[in-house]
Amino acid sequence: MTAASIERLRALCGGPRDGPMLRFALASALFAAGDATAAIVELKHALDADPNYSAAWKVLGNAHAASGDSHAAISAFERGITAATAHGDIQAAREMAVLLRRLQRA
Repeated sequence: MTAASIERLRALCGGPRDGPMLRFALASALFAAGDATAAIVELKHALDADPNYSAAWKVLGNAHAASGDSHAAISAFERGITAATAHGDIQAAREMAVLLRRLQRA
């Protein structure tokens, strides 16, 4: 996404369309643009609204790992696996389990 797209998403935050999906979209765009720190902030907003959002947990773990905080990444992946498993999102749970094992080996 471009900087303009990110700004359009930011403009929607705090309005009637604000919610976990908007925050996840913004965080994903920020992370793809290389701003893991800002992505983490937005993902925390998404997860405050919906702690069972397994895709947000996965990106949060990746963002923490990219920012060099492996302990926070491990915690995010563990919580994400729990949320994904509880809601039958088996593929997300498997993906996070792989990422978790990689971090634990490092």
